[in-house]
Amino acid sequence: MIEVVGLTKSYGGKRVVDDLSFTVRAGAVTGFLGPNGSGKTTTLRMLLGLTRPDSGRALIDGRPYHAHPEPLRVAGALLEAGWAHPKRSARAHLTWLAHTHRIPLSRVDEVLAAVGLASVAGRRAGTYSLGMAQRLGLAAALLGDPRLLILDEPVNGLDPEGIAWMRTTIRALAAEGRTVLVSSHLLAEMALTADELVMIGQGRLLAQRSVAELTAGGAVDRSLVRTPEPERLRALVARSGGTVTDAAGTDAGSFLVHGMGCEDIGRAAAHEGLVLYELTPRRATLEDAFLRLTGESVEFRGAGTPLPQPPVTSEGAVR
Repeated sequence: MIEVVGLTKSYGGKRVVDDLSFTVRAGAVTGFLGPNGSGKTTTLRMLLGLTRPDSGRALIDGRPYHAHPEPLRVAGALLEAGWAHPKRSARAHLTWLAHTHRIPLSRVDEVLAAVGLASVAGRRAGTYSLGMAQRLGLAAALLGDPRLLILDEPVNGLDPEGIAWMRTTIRALAAEGRTVLVSSHLLAEMALTADELVMIGQGRLLAQRSVAELTAGGAVDRSLVRTPEPERLRALVARSGGTVTDAAGTDAGSFLVHGMGCEDIGRAAAHEGLVLYELTPRRATLEDAFLRLTGESVEFRGAGTPLPQPPVTSEGAVR
């Protein structure tokens, strides 16, 4: 189990992690979420003894990570995909790690096969793509057959097939009884992978709940409507006290109706003779919950206006 209690860290007078406390239960996948600059990586580094906290404690199975006689057998970690020496082969890199913990060399070939790198194990790590480097990092984390895994953005650089593979692998590791703490910016992927979520902002805990609890707490009354008559839809909804917004990322003619349920929309459309191609309730997503909880803690935010365009001369050329 992971215990973080009152963890605090400042750099240059700025508090990056602020009295942070949470636990990660055994045998589950816990997603670690927060905006950029929220202190996620700093927290993971303190958990692994790579950064010294100003106060508080971070424990793995009741003691600091470095206090375990053979830490790789207790917790494996992937913090940076490219940390292997670029001139070492993947097999040489893992062999070196195995020697440090008296791990049988047969385990090297096992983990290389498990992450799909057996055929390129003799290539130098510096020639690997980012996705391959992520796989090598996971192989290193699995080398000691640990009970606990700490993964920082493990799907970064992976293609869709690789992301699906990583998700399946993480779920399978948890099914074996292992504890997995994983950070990611891919919220839809976390919704599919994690059992529980720890969400932080500006170094402070915002929430620790299951995905279902987080999305239920931020339920939104809205419906997706697709119609060839958008102006009539807007007028009908306005008369009923609702609002209509464009549905980004959907087909043309699709809108989100707020303040009216599907039944009310359907009855009103039928009464007015309004043609509907689609009428679907939209449930709150993890992204909705994330934006709602972290809205006040986002450090860098766009202005929400288009960037200025370069001036154009009378001939049409950009100056």
